[in-house]
Order: sequence, then structure tokens, then C-alpha cells
Amino acid sequence: MTIETPDQAKESVILAVGDLAPDRPDPNECFDLLRHELQGAQFVFGQLETSLTEGGERLPQARHAVRGKPEIAQALRRANFGVVSCAGNHCLDWGPSALIETIRHLEAAGVNVVGAGANIQMARRAVIRQVGDTRVAFLAYSSILPMAYWAEEHRAGCVPMRGWTHYEPIEHDQPGTPARIHTFAHRHDLEALRADVSAARSSADVVIVSLHWGIHFIPAVIADYQREVGHAAIDAGADVILGHHAHILKGIEIHRGRPIFYSLCNFATDLRMDKAHAESRSFREIQVLNPRWVPDLDGLYNFPEDSRMSIIVRISLAGGRMAGVCVWPVFINRQAQPRILDRTQPEFARVLAYLNEATAAAGLNGALTPRGAELHFADDAGMVWQ
Repeated sequence: MTIETPDQAKESVILAVGDLAPDRPDPNECFDLLRHELQGAQFVFGQLETSLTEGGERLPQARHAVRGKPEIAQALRRANFGVVSCAGNHCLDWGPSALIETIRHLEAAGVNVVGAGANIQMARRAVIRQVGDTRVAFLAYSSILPMAYWAEEHRAGCVPMRGWTHYEPIEHDQPGTPARIHTFAHRHDLEALRADVSAARSSADVVIVSLHWGIHFIPAVIADYQREVGHAAIDAGADVILGHHAHILKGIEIHRGRPIFYSLCNFATDLRMDKAHAESRSFREIQVLNPRWVPDLDGLYNFPEDSRMSIIVRISLAGGRMAGVCVWPVFINRQAQPRILDRTQPEFARVLAYLNEATAAAGLNGALTPRGAELHFADDAGMVWQ
């Protein structure tokens, strides 16, 4: 397909995608339907949801742990991934040695890692890349944290952006009735994030922040702490917020002229399922979060039907600044392969409608409108390119 790009000779482009977790004999197959488009950018950014290791020992708090083959690192590089976040709830599934091995494989393949490391100082380091005439800094954090998955001074892990949950009884005189759920950002983590962003801003022209956060599988709903954290990051100098983890698309907000993508959904995430797992109590407890979740025992993509819809964020850079942001709609097939949609395909309208409905349902202001094969923010969204 042809993607419209303004003044291609003067701009550089970064593409940002959702969650990555190849789990097949040839991980290169994950990108077969859009390899050409990915390679047309300077590089691609994504969220790695697996450990690339043949060793390690599964930690008892890991809920769903799959080992990824080390050669996935080379497959990502062949697909033009240049930076990935390892800040997420699977970073330590196979222990600290597996995380360090994962980072080593990625760096050896030429893929920079952000958001995780051998200690908190290393994990907090921004990745700064020269993209054309623009210096771009990447930072990554996780709010989805099994116990002790966050890095500390002498412990490997990811950069935490923790949240607190408070349950407010609506009918306090009637035990067992639903409660209002309030969430708040961890004060120390939020201040550290602000400091990280401010420091990155002093060294780079553009700052991109990845946040592994939010409420998985439930359509549209945004947790309170996400707005608090997203706004704080932009107020401190971030230009784009890229949300991961939810496994479905969520709404988009424009804050002070900068976009917050609350969830990019999945991108290249293999997930097999057998009959025993489909009938297990642990799966059924999660399955109820999305009424459109039907296991596909013959496919590689066992997520809710909503998860078939995804996006690529196209970030245009020129003259030492961010010159524009738009969205490419994506659809994921039963073999977990994403493809970019043309406006003539019925899934194009479906992705657009889903995004705008999720945005409206959450009370956000980032509605999109089609322009050729791309989705752009409406003129009154308050986008500022400077």
C-alpha cells in the first residue's frame, strides 16, 4: 500500500507499535505482511513482552511466562526495530539473569533497550538517538508490576511507575456491593519520572515516553493514575506518550498540544491456547473482562476480538523538532500477523470507529479523522508543532 507523507525529502520518521512477543519457530514471519512499511522509517519502537533466553528460572509470582528464543533479537532488527522497552510485567519472569541476557541479545543485534537494567540507575538511563537532524530521547516505565519486578540500587528489574488503589464503598451499609475504584500515582515514582523527563529534555530535541500501564482487556476505561502520570510527563517536557499493556486499543488525549496514546494494543504477539487452558479457572477469571473473547485453539492469536485492531503511530521529525503525528490503522490475523490497512478495506473504518468510540467514552479529546490511508487529529484537537 502507499502511505502519504508530506515533504518526504525533509523529514525523518519513527514508527511506534504495541506489544511484541513472538513465539514461533521463525519469528521473522511475524512481520511478513508489513516489513516494507516498517523499513521505510528510520527505525521502529515497540514494547517487548518476553524474555530472550534459554536459561533462567521462572519466578513464582510470574502469572504467564513464555521464553522467547534469542534469535528474536535479530528478527526485530531485520524488521527495523531500533529501540524497545523492556519495562513491563514480564521483564523478570525468568529471573534477573534472563533479563540481563535479553538485554545482551538485543544490544548485540543493534536494538537499544530502555526501561530495564541490572539496577535502577542503568534502567533509568534514557536512550538518545540521532534521527536526521533531530535528537530523540526514549524513556520507559511500568505500572504493571508483580512483586519485586522493579529495579533497585542492587537489584535488576524495570523502572517503576507504581500506582495505589483505593476502594470507596458506595453503599457502606450493604457488604459485598460494588465500590468506586480510585487510583493514585506513587509520589516518589512520579517525581523521579518528572526528573527523568526534564533531564532528557535538556539533552534532546524530542522526548518519547513509553508507559506500561492501564486496565487490560476492558474496553475504553482509563484508570485515574494514568491521566495523572501522562499529564505530568508532558508537563515535564515529554512530546509523545505511548501506552502499552492493555492488549486492546484505548482512547487518545491531547494535553498541552501533545498526544497521549493510552494503549497501542498488541503488534506481534503470539499466544497459543489448548483446551485445558481455555477451561481453566485462571483463564476464565480474565476472560470475563471482555465479552468478545473466544479461544481459538487452532490459531496463534488468543486474545479478544477487540485485540485484532491495532495501530502504528507515525512520528515525523524535522528541523530539530516534532513536525507531526498521525496513525496507521492495523489489523491482526489469526496467525498473529499485523497488516497495515488501506482505506478501501472494511477493517479501516472499524479501527477508526473503535478508536473514536473509546476516546469519547473516556471523555478524551483526541478524535481522529481519515486523510488518505492515515488517521489525523481533528483541527480543533489543539496539536502544537514547535
